[in-house]
Amino acid sequence: MQTSCSRIASDRLTTHKEDVMIIENNSRTLRGPESEGAVSAPDLQLFDLGPVRSGLEVTCDGEADLPFDLISRMAGLSSWNTTPEGGPLTLATTGQFILPSLDRARICARVALDNKARDIVVLDMRKITPLYDFFVLSTGSSRRQIHTISEEVDAALRDVGDRRLSIEGYQASSWVVQDYGDVMVHVFNPATREYYALEDLWADAPRVDWESFE
Repeated sequence: MQTSCSRIASDRLTTHKEDVMIIENNSRTLRGPESEGAVSAPDLQLFDLGPVRSGLEVTCDGEADLPFDLISRMAGLSSWNTTPEGGPLTLATTGQFILPSLDRARICARVALDNKARDIVVLDMRKITPLYDFFVLSTGSSRRQIHTISEEVDAALRDVGDRRLSIEGYQASSWVVQDYGDVMVHVFNPATREYYALEDLWADAPRVDWESFE
C-alpha cells in the first residue's frame, strides 16, 4: 500500500492535473499473522492546489494559504529541515544587517577623530590582499587615549551590528590591533607608528577620503 501511494503522489505532482494526493504519515500495515494490532495504512487527503507545474519550487514566505510543512513535503524536503526545535522555518534566512566595510571603516576613522586621534588614515586594501578590505590607522598620544580610542571604536561598531573578532596589544598599548573581519583598526603610539610605517609598507593601497563621510 505504501509503495503504490507514494507512486501516485509522485506521478500526480509532476502532471498538469488539478488535484494532488498527499500522504499524511509514514505508517504502514503489517501483513500476515503477526499483523494483529498493527498500525493502519496511511490516510490520504485530497488537496485542490490548482495547476501544478513539474519541478515544484517552495516559495512560501509564511503567509501562504497552505501550511509550510505541507508545501515542504510536496517539494521533497525532510521534516527535520522544516520543523526544527524552534518551530517551522521560512525559506528566507534572516540576520542582523551590517553596514558595508567601507562605511564601517569611515565610522572608525570618525570615532578616532572625535577622541582626538592624530594622523588618521584609511587604506583601501581590496585590490592588495584578499584578507581585508580596509585598514584604519591612527595615533594616540598616551596609553589612556589609545585605550579610549580602541574602546570607543568598538562601541561604535557594535552599535551598527558588527562584532570584534579579536584584539591584540591592548596591555602594552604601543600598537593596538582590532580585527573586525574585513576591517582592521590599528591604534599606535607615535614611536611605534613611525617605526612600522604601515602607510609606506602598503604604499600601493589607495587612501580613502573618509572625512567626506556624513
